[in-house]
Parts: sequence; structure tokens; C-alpha cells
Amino acid sequence: MRQDGFRSEEIDTSRPHPARIYDYLLGGKDNYELDRQAAEELAAAAPEVRIGVRANRAFLQRAVRHVLGSGVRQVLDIGTGLPTSPNVHEIAREVAPDVRVAYVDNDPIVNVHASTVLSDSATTSIVLADLREPQAIVDHPDVRRVIDFGEPVALLLVAIVHFLTDAEQPRRTIATLRDALPAGSFLVLSHATGDFADRRAAQAVYNKASATLNLRSRAEVERFFDGFELVEPGLAQVPFWRPDTPPPARSGEIGFYGGVARKAG
Repeated sequence: MRQDGFRSEEIDTSRPHPARIYDYLLGGKDNYELDRQAAEELAAAAPEVRIGVRANRAFLQRAVRHVLGSGVRQVLDIGTGLPTSPNVHEIAREVAPDVRVAYVDNDPIVNVHASTVLSDSATTSIVLADLREPQAIVDHPDVRRVIDFGEPVALLLVAIVHFLTDAEQPRRTIATLRDALPAGSFLVLSHATGDFADRRAAQAVYNKASATLNLRSRAEVERFFDGFELVEPGLAQVPFWRPDTPPPARSGEIGFYGGVARKAG
């Protein structure tokens, strides 16, 4: 038994994992050969995928700066993936040094790697938990240790909800998390879509991975923000959500929607 609470045999390296595929596409090194093979298959099926994951990462950074600029000082990042600098807590502390961040992921490898970058255990935590059990996340003692649900929270669901399969599961999951948040909290969400190109070949790659990719339309993704008020420019392809640099080439083909919304009082 490892000190972090799971056995080494619980780490599934027999199938590609979305977090490790994403890490490879971002240029990271925390991945295995089968993850790299899957990522290359994905890039062959959707050549703009590398541009897309970088645009999604840039959206995350802009969105975090926006919500912290609105005064929020707590971040709950579910589906954090493997640490790719700058990490959320690094971005956050550029805005406000006192920000508290709870990272959540269901992959033990992510848990271990993320733990290595958390230098301040008083204001950051990494939790091994699953988005499909949202109440368990809200109630987790290591989440509660750094997140006070009596004060506004920035909830990050970036490139994670599209791995929930059942048509109603995402809405139920997000509603549970939303109901735990006080007024003034924010939801930051991005989601893969097939609205701009045929993505069936890309989906086939994930069918061999530990989580399938479930593409949804703009209208379907927009419903995930029920109970929140979208901030301008609303739901948009990620390169076009408040860009601070010119959008990259082929941005119109990028299959990610992104949005930021506030929970009103």
C-alpha cells in the first residue's frame, strides 16, 4: 500500500487515459507509449487537435484570471488532469496570493503527480475522487479543508464533462455541485463538440481509452449552465472567449466550447 492511499496495481496502464493523452498533446512527459499512440491517432483523425488543446488550456488561464478578478478566492478544479505549468494555483496566485485551490481527479497517477507540485498544503489540496459522485467531492474532508462553501467558489469543469456518458448525468452532476455553491460563485466549463467537423474518428480513439468522448451540441452544452448567468461573450469556441492574443490559425475548426457563468443571489 502506498502512503497516498492506493495500491500500485490500481493504476491502469493497460489502456490510454484521457489525462495522459491530453498531457502528451500539450507537450508533457507524464504519459506512456499507449497514450502517445492514442494521441497520434487522435491527431491523424483531427489534425487541429493540438491547436485545440492549447486553446482550451489558454481559455482556462483567462477564465481563472477573470473569476479571481471578480473577487473569488477559492477554486475547486475537478478533472484537473496532469500538472501542466502554469497550474491553476500558479495562475491564481499571480492575481491573489491568498487563493485556496482544491484539485480533484479520479486517476491515481494524476493524484501522485499533482501532489509533487503542491508546495503549500495549507491552501492547496489534491483529492482522488470521481466527478460521477459529486456529493462525495463536496463532502470530502480534503476539499473542505481548503474550500469554505459559505463563501464564493470558482468551480472548474474544464474538458471533463464530455467524459460523462449518460444524457442526463452531466446535468444532475452539475446541479449537485451548483447547489453546494453560494451566490457569487462561478462555473468555468469547456466541452468537446462535433458542431464544426465530423469527429467520429476522434471518438473511436477514446472508445479504446479508459473514458469515452461524448460530443455535444452548443444547445446541449449551454444547458449545463442552468442556474448560472453566463458572462459575456456567453458560450463560445474557446479561442474566441475573451482572447488576449490573436486566435491561432484554424481556430474556426476547434471543437471546444467554453463559457464562464456566475451564480446569482
